[in-house]
Order: sequence, then structure tokens, then C-alpha cells
Amino acid sequence: MMLSPDISPRKPVIPRTVWALGFVSLFMDISSEIVHALLPLFLTSTLGLSVALVGLVDGIAESTASIAKIFSGYVSDRLRRRKPLILLGYGLAALSKPLFPLAEGLAMVLSARFADRIGKGIRGAPRDALIADVTPQAIRGRAYGLRQALDTVGAFVGPLLAVGLMYLLASDMRAVFWIAVIPAGLAVLLVLFGVKDQVGHDAEHAARIPIQFKDVTRFGKEFQTVLVIGTVFTLARFSEAFLILKASADGLPFALAPLVLVAMNIVYALGAYPAGTLSDHFSSSRLLIFGAVTLIAADLVLAFSSSLYGTFFGIALWGLHMAVTQGLFAKLVAHHSPQALRASAFGIFNLATGLALLFASIIAGVLWDYAGPAATFLIGASFATLAALMCLRRSGSID
Repeated sequence: MMLSPDISPRKPVIPRTVWALGFVSLFMDISSEIVHALLPLFLTSTLGLSVALVGLVDGIAESTASIAKIFSGYVSDRLRRRKPLILLGYGLAALSKPLFPLAEGLAMVLSARFADRIGKGIRGAPRDALIADVTPQAIRGRAYGLRQALDTVGAFVGPLLAVGLMYLLASDMRAVFWIAVIPAGLAVLLVLFGVKDQVGHDAEHAARIPIQFKDVTRFGKEFQTVLVIGTVFTLARFSEAFLILKASADGLPFALAPLVLVAMNIVYALGAYPAGTLSDHFSSSRLLIFGAVTLIAADLVLAFSSSLYGTFFGIALWGLHMAVTQGLFAKLVAHHSPQALRASAFGIFNLATGLALLFASIIAGVLWDYAGPAATFLIGASFATLAALMCLRRSGSID
């Protein structure tokens, strides 16, 4: 009896460009997190700034990135090319890194963060759109989860390196900041030689600059729902600088402050790819509700804990909620936007969430200074509760 050949379709594989973008993110995140793991304490201890100003600096930086994303998204759709803007964004971020060790006051730090986040904004929407361009729809959740996981590996390797370098260099933060320049350069080289652009779509469907009202209406109610829910989630998820400050307030030694981001990002990295895979098979609204409930639990633990054990448990929960939600939002934006306007959709989403992060970080800093850490985390839990209720009510619009 003859055996029939195996004619079952092959399971799609994640494209090489997605892997390359993942490793680019890994190297740039190593560089950025070496700096960011030490920056809150550098600002408060070395430069003598208040916690409210730390929140303002972080909020301005992140919102700047989000505003840049909307313009880079339009330009990417117009040019029908992604790689030039991705290269420009990573290149600008790499060039900003030497400004941190040279800083003597708020102005230089703000300039460095501004340039770094402008670079992030320029690359973000084209990069996320390119992942959708080159990846079959059936495995987009996996693809975004993979990139997020590699990005987050960098996010805990960076702080670990910061701890080791602080030990080796006798807590000389400026010397540590100089070493952060190296992985940023490697990321730029990998974009140059490892990322392949996708052939653009038909020019007549390209986005206009600036985008017209009739283009916005093409996104549909589903995208608008994702946009609103993502914005509320961001109001609940203020800057991670407050996690570092919380651990420091609970007794974590100065030189070990980067371990906060290590703990959070280990959980984030381990969970991002499985969460992305789950999002290809299960209800998006249920996964978002789980993420919101996890964030509520994290905020409550951080609000009421007075020990480092409790604080690090809350930090781990924070990382779990990031793993569940961040890649999922990227998938939902790609799924509910037209291909010709995909980068623009990412730009709009990131503009809204970036402005929300600015507002959330400023409010968190003011509350911290005038009402204490517990008030900061309780307001975050309130917004997370609102996000969960919205996901429950609008589940049919996003699944």
C-alpha cells in the first residue's frame, strides 16, 4: 500500500526581518536601560531635582516620542518605505547617548531625553508597520510577541549591566553612561545590514500629508475603540521611574537600583512571546481584562507594601501586565487599520497614549511629592479598573 505524501500546509514562520528588528530593539534597549535604570537617582541625588521634575522629564520625553510617531507614520505611508525612517530613528537615539554623561543640569538631561525619544518616535510606527507588512496575519501575534520579548531581554540585561558597571566603576554613573554608547552603535549597524524593507503598496492608496479627515474615518469604530482603551491603559501605567523610586524609598541600596527594572523586565520578557501566541488563538478582550486586573493588583501591592519583598512582588506583577498587553495592542492596531494607512494608525495610537503618559507621569509625580507613594499607585489602580470595565463592555468591538 502506497503512503500518500504529506500535503498539509506548512506552518508560517516568523520572517527574518522580524528577527532582525527584534535584535535591533534588544541592543538599543540595553543601551537605553543602562541609562534609564540610573537616571531617576542621578536626577534626584546627583542633580538635586524633585520627584515631580523626574515625572515631568519622563512624561515630556515619552510624549515627544509619541508625537514624532504620528508624523513618521504618515511619512512612511507616503514614501511606501519603512527602513529609512527606522534607520534615522535608531541613529538619532544612538547620537543622543553621549549627552547623558556630559549633563551638568536639567537642561542637558532634558535635551538628551528629548533627542533619544524623538529617535524612538521616528522609528516606532514604521517598525511596527513593517512587522505587519512582512508577517502573515495568522502569526502576527507571535511576531509582535517575539519582537517585544527580545526588546525586553535588552530591558533587563541593560540594568544588570548597570549594576555590574556601578560595582566595577565605584558608582561612577557618568562612566557607566559612556559605556551605554556601544550597544546603541551595534543596533544602528544591525538596521543597516539586517533589516530588509518591504516593497511599497500602490501609490494611489498612500496616505496624504497631512492626513485628511476622510482618511481618519477609514479606520473604523474598531480602531477607535482600541485607541480609547489603549489611552486609558496608559493613564494607569505611568513612568517606570516611580518603581525605582518606590524600591529606593523602601530601602534598596543606591547601587542596586537597576535591579528594579531587571525584575520587571525578566517577567516581561518571559511572558511577551507566550502572550503574543495566545493572542492568535484567544479573545483579545479577555487578555486585556487579565492585563488590567494584573495591573490593579500590582498597584495595590505597591501602594500598601512597606518591605522590599512586597515591592518586588508588585514590580513583577507590573511586568506581567506589560507582557500581556503591549504586544496585543500592537496586533490590534495592525488588525483594525487599512494596510495603506497602517503606519499612520500606529502613529495616531502612539500619539494618544504618549500624551496620556505625559499626563499620568506629571500627576504621579505631584501626588508623590504632596500625598506620598500610596496615592500615586492608588490613582493608577483606579484607571486600570476603568480600563477593565471598558474592555468588558466593548469586547465585541475589538475581538
